[in-house]
Amino acid sequence: MPTRILPAVGDPDAVRSLTTLLSQLPDAEPVAPVVDSTQLVDTLARLAAESVDELPEVVVVHERIGPVPALELIRDVALRFPAVGVILVTSDASPGLFQAAMDYGARGLVALPLNYEELASRVQAVAQWSTGVRRHLGGAVDVFTGVGGTVVTVSGAKGGVGATLTAIQLALAAQASGRSAALVDMDLQAGDIASYLDIQFRRSVVDLATITDISPRVLADAVFRHDTGVALLLAPGEGERGEEVTDRAARQIIGALRSRYEVVVVDCGAQVSGASATAVEMADTALLVTTPDVVSVRGAKRTVRMWDRLQIRKAEETTVVVNRHTRGTEIQPPLIQKITGTAVAATAVPANFKELHAAVDAGRVHELDGRSTVKQALWALAAELGLVNAPEGDRRGGRSRGDRGAVSFRRRRDGGG
Repeated sequence: MPTRILPAVGDPDAVRSLTTLLSQLPDAEPVAPVVDSTQLVDTLARLAAESVDELPEVVVVHERIGPVPALELIRDVALRFPAVGVILVTSDASPGLFQAAMDYGARGLVALPLNYEELASRVQAVAQWSTGVRRHLGGAVDVFTGVGGTVVTVSGAKGGVGATLTAIQLALAAQASGRSAALVDMDLQAGDIASYLDIQFRRSVVDLATITDISPRVLADAVFRHDTGVALLLAPGEGERGEEVTDRAARQIIGALRSRYEVVVVDCGAQVSGASATAVEMADTALLVTTPDVVSVRGAKRTVRMWDRLQIRKAEETTVVVNRHTRGTEIQPPLIQKITGTAVAATAVPANFKELHAAVDAGRVHELDGRSTVKQALWALAAELGLVNAPEGDRRGGRSRGDRGAVSFRRRRDGGG
């Protein structure tokens, strides 16, 4: 059976060189090359919609493919089309890049300038792997066909300002509007989403930390499907295990969720870790929740400045949400905006803890009365952020920020390059 090979190469000279060699390989069936990352993903999605069997066994990605960087593109293909083997063609054949390519989901690497024997060997090995995967799964391969969901992170200016409640209600609002939503507890040492929703589940985000190839089935095994329909990925019960979730693991986990769900809400808590920093950096929208008091606003300003110093996120790319707002307080949203240098959400959440007390104590915040002014405000915030389905003709999508390449949080923190 011939091996179908799809080249993804943007440079015309590189296209000619690669396709010429591929056509000389035994039992090879090169298909028309694609010239950029968008065309590659669209082509694979179209073929997958017909049948998984229509997908090529091998995709060859050139290092200068664009506009999405090659490694990010490989990760997307590996997550959404797990039975397709990807080979990276690169001028950098160093052990570091090889390891990075494997971590992102590549099945092989070929150095430039191209060598027939090396290319033939890699293509043959990857094609055998792809065929084996399809045979093992009996054609029942789950395929990510979504265009990529919106990621929203919710961080607290300090502990106790309402970040977790905000994250939960945003996810609930998105799910209730008909969008598939995932809620991730990335407050790894002190996360309490499970307590707010009164659930116990043996899986957590830690179970995905060491997996470099998060397939749809692996992801499905790790998440907990709540009665509301929201998919939950919980923090570990043992807080010390949170250290197992590195920034690289967080990037892969969020990438997998983004490919699977239309809305991904990440509760990052009030402490900055490598994992939460990665989440904030990847987010389409990064929310910072504060209350209108001096201590919290100072905490918000401190967090914004730290994110900027560590090149995680700029102040103008952050949106502050004011919780427990009253008209009589001296500190109002415009002042908070001036102090922090951020945007401030138009929707402020009113101070009315009495509405929440019973639901929080019972761990049933998902059953909060629809007449609650707090719930109404948080669901209005979800609409403001474009997380809910609007009526036909008035739909608003999440902003696309893109997944920028991350330098390790620890390296930045320690002054490394």
